[in-house]
Amino acid sequence: MEVLVRQSRDSDLREMARIWNIVVEDGEAFPQMDTIPEGGEAVFFGGFSYCAVAESEGRIVGMYEIRPNNVGRCGHIANASYAVDPEARGMHVGRALVLDSLEQARRLGFRIMQFNAVVAENAGARHLYESLGFHRVGTIPGGFRHIDGAYHDIIVYYHEL
Repeated sequence: MEVLVRQSRDSDLREMARIWNIVVEDGEAFPQMDTIPEGGEAVFFGGFSYCAVAESEGRIVGMYEIRPNNVGRCGHIANASYAVDPEARGMHVGRALVLDSLEQARRLGFRIMQFNAVVAENAGARHLYESLGFHRVGTIPGGFRHIDGAYHDIIVYYHEL
């Protein structure tokens, strides 16, 4: 299956929110606890520097957003979040999204991509990031509160653009 990554459009917002909310509700990867409310998609996604979707066979199978990781003198560092529809896992959608996000972040003038909180048990994401040249900075013990209430380690990564 071919996966095409493109900039998101207003007509994509509802499906982007659906996929995002699945990851939030799973409580295993995103730090957010609140889902995007119906009708709040434009405001939520409108606050990012760039949003994109992955399409396969005419349907959206994943999405990402890019934003500054910090402000001022650290504003050249980007951060991104990725969400893949569970039905599309194993199709290399994540790889396509991350590769495109690195390109777009560079185009937007960022110099570094940093991930602040990759859950240590998220082996698929960790393998993907490391295979694409992300450097592991370190581990923050108990930095993520899992949906079951247990605290899990998080790993910080960066990639020069």
